[in-house]
Amino acid sequence: MAKPLSVLFVSSEALPYVKYGGVADVAYSLPLALRDLGHDMRIMLPKYGSVSERRNRIHEINRLRDVPIPIGNHSEPATIKSSSINNPRAKVQAYITTNNKYFDAKKGIYSDAKTGKPYPDNHERFIYFCRSVIETCLILSWFPDIIHCNDWQTAFVMIMAKTAFAKDFKKTKFVYTFHNIHQQGEFSEKQFDLTGLNQKVKNDLLHKKMINPVKGALMYSDYITTVSDTYAKEILQDSKHTNELNALLLKYKKRYKGILNGIDTYSWDPKTDLLISKKFSNNFEDFKQANKKSLSVKMGLTYSEETPLIGMVTRLDEQKGVTLVTSAADKLFHEDIQMVILCDGTQESRNDLRDLSLKYPKKLKVKFGYDEIMAHQIEAGSDMFLMPSEYEPCGLNAMYSLVYGSVPIVRNTGGLTEIVNDFDADKKSGNGFTFKNYKNSDMLASITKAISLFKNKDLWEQIVQNGMSGDYSWSKSVKEYDEIYKSITKD
Repeated sequence: MAKPLSVLFVSSEALPYVKYGGVADVAYSLPLALRDLGHDMRIMLPKYGSVSERRNRIHEINRLRDVPIPIGNHSEPATIKSSSINNPRAKVQAYITTNNKYFDAKKGIYSDAKTGKPYPDNHERFIYFCRSVIETCLILSWFPDIIHCNDWQTAFVMIMAKTAFAKDFKKTKFVYTFHNIHQQGEFSEKQFDLTGLNQKVKNDLLHKKMINPVKGALMYSDYITTVSDTYAKEILQDSKHTNELNALLLKYKKRYKGILNGIDTYSWDPKTDLLISKKFSNNFEDFKQANKKSLSVKMGLTYSEETPLIGMVTRLDEQKGVTLVTSAADKLFHEDIQMVILCDGTQESRNDLRDLSLKYPKKLKVKFGYDEIMAHQIEAGSDMFLMPSEYEPCGLNAMYSLVYGSVPIVRNTGGLTEIVNDFDADKKSGNGFTFKNYKNSDMLASITKAISLFKNKDLWEQIVQNGMSGDYSWSKSVKEYDEIYKSITKD
């Protein structure tokens, strides 16, 4: 292999510390996969109030204690602590920014845990975090070959490094991955002074009279990626979900690529998973029914081997298609099915689902808040897994469900088109059920098709086997990142 590179992977969330969306899974599993290739990988993220330092073995580093971090016309101290993420093959050091005002005092990541509403100072919190990344590199005199930033919350790392700290980071190259370009973290230009950057940068970042971190990230990065090839192409033609930044992406098309995420095959392996009731050995039926029974009991449903149990693990964002489920509820729960949903979102969206679960107490159970153990139990215990997304950059949950023999029912969009292929009973090919239009009638038709096939044990076994035998690891995708890193550091 060529000379290993030093890489700092920056994210606003990462397992095992904290998770809101798929970026947390990627910030855990991709650095480990890259470490496996021999690169010197480190990650950096903030520590929110819900994160336990003891459980995650987070400890202090003497020279990174009480570091003054400039924000606007004053500074606020941060203590950068140390931890590590690991799997049986690799270990990656984690730097963790701690600060009471911006992070520790808040239980939620981006939103108030009680109301579900975004914190009004999110832009300030993440400008502060980005500056803490810069200061950490300065104090350690460590200027990695690559800094790999993820989503709008980390955009100012690149913007600051390429402008105010260009001399220090002159050899560092920057990769920017957006996991969902719809989220752009815009804020008023009146607040721009919080960044400490100059007027030219301000002009670069202005988009529709707002400061737009994603616009800056696209402009200041050396390479742009997103989390599936299909989503990458869809986004170029989509002015609605990109807030018209697709025009900028088209401009930078030569340094832009979609790479399908992989999964961490240590965390998500039904043969070794400690979070589920029964591990998979050779008998799929034993594995599935034991986990289904356990999940039914935990969620308060009556266990039935013959009734298909549909799982969902989702955020209650409009994007995720939960409104298709609620609007089709009467027809859906007329079928002989049961459903469990693990989700998080605004109080309003929670209330809709809570009302529905009260209306159909024998068929639907809902658990609010993110729960990693329950997420594993739903994948292992459900017969089918529903993802009716309006758009879906990648769709990691579809991969998890395939590995655990839970057959995905998905809308044909974004990364889901690359992960799930419609089952063909004649050819016995395909690993799930897909529907094209974002309509509850199309979703219901797919669910009905899955229910009828569920009754045919031989065909159902075939579709499960097709899914479980696929390769969803990072093995192919990690090489694409490796090639990008090498290509941009050649100069």
